[in-house]
Amino acid sequence: MATFNKVWKNPDLKRKIFFTTMIFIVYRIGVFIPVPGVNTEVVRATMQQPVFGFLDAFTGGALGTFSVFAMSISPYINASIIVQLLQMDVIPILAEWSKEGESGKRKINQVTRYLSLILAFVQALAMAIGFNMMNNGIFLLGQGWLVYLYIAIVLTAGTAIMLFLSDQITAKGIGNGTSMIIVAGIVTQIPRMIGDLYSYYLVNLTIPNILAVVAIIALILLTVIGVVYLQLATRKLPIQYANRHNSAQLSGRKDSFIPLKLNSAGVIPVIFASTLLSLPLTVINFFPESGFTNVLGILFDFNNSIIGLLIYIILIVGFTYFYAFVQVSPEKVAENLKKQGSYIPGVRPGADTEEYLSKVLSRITFIGALSLVVIACLPIVLSMLTEIPQSIRIGGTTILIVVGVAIETAKQVQTKTMDQRYQGFIK
Repeated sequence: MATFNKVWKNPDLKRKIFFTTMIFIVYRIGVFIPVPGVNTEVVRATMQQPVFGFLDAFTGGALGTFSVFAMSISPYINASIIVQLLQMDVIPILAEWSKEGESGKRKINQVTRYLSLILAFVQALAMAIGFNMMNNGIFLLGQGWLVYLYIAIVLTAGTAIMLFLSDQITAKGIGNGTSMIIVAGIVTQIPRMIGDLYSYYLVNLTIPNILAVVAIIALILLTVIGVVYLQLATRKLPIQYANRHNSAQLSGRKDSFIPLKLNSAGVIPVIFASTLLSLPLTVINFFPESGFTNVLGILFDFNNSIIGLLIYIILIVGFTYFYAFVQVSPEKVAENLKKQGSYIPGVRPGADTEEYLSKVLSRITFIGALSLVVIACLPIVLSMLTEIPQSIRIGGTTILIVVGVAIETAKQVQTKTMDQRYQGFIK
């Protein structure tokens, strides 16, 4: 609350918050602009299927109205996954750019955006054809390849606008633009979740229904608390400097350390895992039911299939380790410590430090990955054992994303208020 009070005394922060709010308003307006030539009533009926309801929540209801923002920034997320994997010495030029600092990041970011637009066009074309096939040709008000291409171009343009809006938030607003757009879409679905919860349990006030609502609210609160602890937990590795005077080392100061977060990857593993499984599941739903589509549904439907849930867990753990070692590179940290003349007590500089950091990071990331799995999968498991509304089933994932992004944004706000205080002190 102290930070909240400082925000309103900081003109620059107020301007950034106002700018971010305006971007959200533009985004919400676009959600309600349907693609011309589409039967939106057919789309609303299709949203009753679990996988489409899941995607609709992530797009902030844009898919349900089949608006120009129907794909949101999911193509960019997929492109980011592909580019990140290709940087692992698969494509040498990308690996070189990843080592060039800010200039390399700008080049990789540009490639990611070009790739995301290509994926957006392919995904939009497949979506238009798939929805039309699934609804026996009544999805589109016109027929022919020109209609498909037209819809694909409109949806791709919508994704491009979404990327532009997210970039503007990152550059001139508060928080990471991509994460903020995702959170904005999720938050707008909260009233619908509350409405579903009310209509499902509280229309008929019985003791079992009241207990069920209390249990769901308690689970949500525990999830929020768990996410907060998961995002803030840090392992501090003490370091010493070889060129520091002995009296400084003996004075009892222990403010020099390497902070290793329990969950260095943040909410990215959950977003990537859910998006990666939702795409093939969406394509499967476009085709008539058969033995082949049923098998694929079992593999990818992590909301209703045990095997799909296990694959979802494996992807979360894999992405958590991958991004933890991307965010905290033991090799680079060991190299920087050596250049600065510092070391971890009891560990030799160089290769031994890198090996030690890798072991510590692996151990704490294992705990972080398990925590992510529990938070993301607990509502899904409960939904398999009980009957609750589909919108409540994704509560763990949505809470994880919203709270995780909120914590990171709050940290950014605190940093900016501290910067303003220091500037005022210097002046």
